[in-house]
Amino acid sequence: VFARALAISSYPQLDRRWARSTLFAMPHYPAEIEYSEKYSDATYEYRHVFLTKPAVKEVWKLTGGAQRTLAEAEWRGLGVEQSRGWVHYVVHRPEHHILLFRRPLGTDPMTGRAPQAPGV
Repeated sequence: VFARALAISSYPQLDRRWARSTLFAMPHYPAEIEYSEKYSDATYEYRHVFLTKPAVKEVWKLTGGAQRTLAEAEWRGLGVEQSRGWVHYVVHRPEHHILLFRRPLGTDPMTGRAPQAPGV
């Protein structure tokens, strides 16, 4: 919040009402669950899932206020549809309507099994 307030005060030529409405905007709840493109680093592939408002309310009931990650049965119960192997790995508190998922690179999408490490 401080960084956003600093951003507003750094640009006095901005209309403050516009800046506040843009910088402090309410979350966008899609009409249907939306999925980001996948992206990866050297270890995992990632994706974000944007929940509908009713699904977010259900997450709050399941977790006592978005206090923990969801088990696979829980996020599938919300209507999230993905291939196997995805794990909800972190609660992103500023945007609790976005679920963050990851799985090891090379995971078989049919079985959800991650590739074995060499020598195992």
